Amino acid sequence: MNLATSFPVSQRSKVRRLPKRGSRERADVYAILDSNILCHIAYVIEGQPFVTPTGYWREGDRLYWHGSSASRMLRSQSAGLPVCLTVTHFDGLVLARSGFHHSINYRSVMAFGRASRIDDPTEKQTAVEAYVERIYPGRNAELRAVDAQELKATTVMGMTIEEASAKVRTGPPVDDEPDYGLPVWAGVIPIRQVLGRPVPDPRLAPGTPWPGHLAPYAEGEGLDTVLSATAKAAS
Repeated sequence: MNLATSFPVSQRSKVRRLPKRGSRERADVYAILDSNILCHIAYVIEGQPFVTPTGYWREGDRLYWHGSSASRMLRSQSAGLPVCLTVTHFDGLVLARSGFHHSINYRSVMAFGRASRIDDPTEKQTAVEAYVERIYPGRNAELRAVDAQELKATTVMGMTIEEASAKVRTGPPVDDEPDYGLPVWAGVIPIRQVLGRPVPDPRLAPGTPWPGHLAPYAEGEGLDTVLSATAKAAS
């Protein structure tokens, strides 16, 4: 386990614009990663840039994602392709007194490393189960086990974070001083992802109860709050 409190940062991962909003502290990076489950992975194949959205999970300084064995992205990354994995929370619309100072509130992470395919069947099985457990602690215990064919059809990728930086914007708009007296409404419109009411599968077996391990997924709860809690429970 890496005991350093911060990630190394080089020219590729350094926050250049408004560096006071940046952080390379592991605690800050982990908090943003653990309160989301959707990332975007950037990579280059034969000179062509691609960015792919996919689900992910974290274990220490390792990030994992998976997909179909037929995926061109995953086949390309299997050879140790350098990738940049990003995660962003959209937290608010920031309205200023001039168009120039309008902004958004957000929390984001950029993580760099080399992706490698997990081929060992036992490690692969463990990783697939860890993905479910990451989001729904306790759910694996009641599920049908993944069979050999399903495991074969799935590619699991892992990446050790070599460098990472977080960047966050919070708070009200920052206007030019003379503009504060203008009779123009300014402020923040908060944005928050919340959970809706669960919709049962129409083919749910009669009498199947709502499982206790899904208790955190109550209607109206903030998704990032629930994911942060489930990440702690799964760790």
